[in-house]
Amino acid sequence: MIRTAIAAAAVTAAIALTALPASAAGISIQQWGWGNAAGGHQTGWNNTVGVFQNGNFNEMVGQQFGNHNTVAVGQDGWHNYADIDQNGNGNAGGVGQFGSHHQAVITQDGNGNIVAGVQVGNGCDANVSQNGGGNVAAFVQACP
Repeated sequence: MIRTAIAAAAVTAAIALTALPASAAGISIQQWGWGNAAGGHQTGWNNTVGVFQNGNFNEMVGQQFGNHNTVAVGQDGWHNYADIDQNGNGNAGGVGQFGSHHQAVITQDGNGNIVAGVQVGNGCDANVSQNGGGNVAAFVQACP
């Protein structure tokens, strides 16, 4: 059961990061449910934000300063929060959260950094910070 959840989480994270090519600059938001919120700020060229939220009271904030950055967030459940801040060029951050009361905060300062993550269950908390260039981080959590 846990191996299946981890494999599914890794596949979901990979899909989330590749679903929006860096050349497709823009913002795509799809929300179902009620009380969901998505917002953020972009400066630079060819930055992309993709958001999908299904459920209630989910919140996403994405900020990108630089060029060719990608943010991808998909949340399914209740009271989930994702915050991705990127400063630099060629960074990619993605979070897929399934369940309720998850919090994920990703901060990248530099160039060519990648963060992927999936949280399943209830009440997971992740905080990833990368400085410099060429860093890669992935996280998967299954919380009760």
